Amino acid sequence: MSKENITFRIDSDQKAALDAIAAGMNRDRSHILNEAVATYLKMYHWQTEEIQKGIAEANSGDFADDEEVKATFARLTNVC
Repeated sequence: MSKENITFRIDSDQKAALDAIAAGMNRDRSHILNEAVATYLKMYHWQTEEIQKGIAEANSGDFADDEEVKATFARLTNVC
């Protein structure tokens, strides 16, 4: 895979935070930015796939009934 340069503006506090992370990991800022972008793209890809799956389920009439919603809500709100 070829590498390309990209330039963008960033808040000075965010730059300082990136530099601190890079120093703590004994890496350069470019490495940290590449990891951050890769993580963002992976998350974005997963999110858009899940949205498309949800739309397909809705279009096919696959909805949760009231009891399923209540059970899921209870499970998620009763976490110890």
